[in-house]
Amino acid sequence: MAGTTTAVDEPPPRLPSRGDPMAWRAARGLGGAWGRHAAVDRRSWWTPLRWLLAMTIVTLLLGFAQKSPCTTGQWSGDKQYTHFCYSDVVPLWTDERLSIGAVPYRDTAVEYPVLTGGFMWLTADLTRGVHAITSGPDELVVFGVLTALLLSVCALFVTATTAQTARRRPWDAAIFALSPLLIFHAFSNWDLLAMAFASGGLWAWARRRPVLAGALIGLGTAAKLYPVFLLVAIGILAVRTRRFADPLWTVVTAGLVWIAVNVPLGLAFHRGWWEFYEFSIDRPTERSTFWAIGRTLKVASLSDQDAPTWVPPGLAVTLALVLALGVVLALGLLAPERPRLAQLAFLSVLAFLLTTKVWSPQYSLWLVPLLALARPRWRLNLVWQFSEIAVWMLTLTVLLGYSAPAHGVSYGGLVVALLLRDVLLLVLAGLIVREMWCPWLDVVRSDGSDDPGGGIFDGAPDRHRRLYSAEPLVEMHDGPDDGSVQSAESR
Repeated sequence: MAGTTTAVDEPPPRLPSRGDPMAWRAARGLGGAWGRHAAVDRRSWWTPLRWLLAMTIVTLLLGFAQKSPCTTGQWSGDKQYTHFCYSDVVPLWTDERLSIGAVPYRDTAVEYPVLTGGFMWLTADLTRGVHAITSGPDELVVFGVLTALLLSVCALFVTATTAQTARRRPWDAAIFALSPLLIFHAFSNWDLLAMAFASGGLWAWARRRPVLAGALIGLGTAAKLYPVFLLVAIGILAVRTRRFADPLWTVVTAGLVWIAVNVPLGLAFHRGWWEFYEFSIDRPTERSTFWAIGRTLKVASLSDQDAPTWVPPGLAVTLALVLALGVVLALGLLAPERPRLAQLAFLSVLAFLLTTKVWSPQYSLWLVPLLALARPRWRLNLVWQFSEIAVWMLTLTVLLGYSAPAHGVSYGGLVVALLLRDVLLLVLAGLIVREMWCPWLDVVRSDGSDDPGGGIFDGAPDRHRRLYSAEPLVEMHDGPDDGSVQSAESR
């Protein structure tokens, strides 16, 4: 028509209420699959990202309320276990001597990598500053509140970067923003710091900024180990596309940034800095791992109070990790179509968790934003998250049994929940692999997209592509008469 211009922008984002059976049913309960706030209207202040951030704030408030019974540190009657509100933030205020102004690594050994230790020290310094202004609340309470506020900023950053990495599917980040697991573990430890760096690294890679991506992944690895496994996914896709320059920049930058953060402390306070690595090497296996379960079945009994103390051989743990990552490598290279970066990132981090000798319950939170990008479907995702919550509650109940045997459960009860959790994760991994082999089942690719978070890999030629019999895409839709939903997942 005369006087009009044709839009050349990419199509509008797809709504989860029209692409996911569970989201569709939930939307029907709220009035329909398409609502006033679901539409992308640039005149409205309530953009999808702002809605996602608002959802995250609500979830974090619930998380703070869940931890609130434990904030004072008055844990008489094993309140931290009976109320399921345990957080490492409370005991480490004194255990790491932050309460007396000790500087991590210089004055005391800290059981975390340097950026996490620095985060704790910064929060402790802010605590003393706030307490100097108003001496009303106890320093421990102020420390807990400030820690929660700073970690909340990290969580909001995870939501924002995940939504922007998903590009045309920003609502997929609601899987993290509304995560039940986030309620229980947002403030259990300082994991959200590393998660913010990891999500930022994926966002930077999606925006084709390899140096920034490497810097953020390096910083994340200096806070927790797991972000380094994102490089495995990038490396696999580099081989498939024969595009090595940007991945090399990312790897080199990540290494240099990690060195730049660690070397000064390592030289200045070698003993305190090295203590973390020595502790990690000598640390006994944690009760949530296959190592602990296997050891219990071999030398003890599931009816015992807890798993036996055991330090598995470091070589065995390393070989198990290498083997698991080798499986991910084989899957990534043998898939008939080039996998998406998020799919391989999820599988790589999961390979680490399944083979590590320490799987603290809050570590599972790492997987939530990765799963939101790798397989943005709600139903099984939520089932898995609730199984993680069951693991958390039973873990605390096992610990309760040390002081109140009549109220605790045996280790065998926890093992049942652990095995259920592990089976669900393996099922999720299997479904992701199926979608790697059958891309027409992948909801992210159902509209013709290739790899929204893939950066230089998005639309790149696939040097390892294998011929296969393509299946037609089957998209979800509102049934015009009966309101039914059809999907590739339900076939």
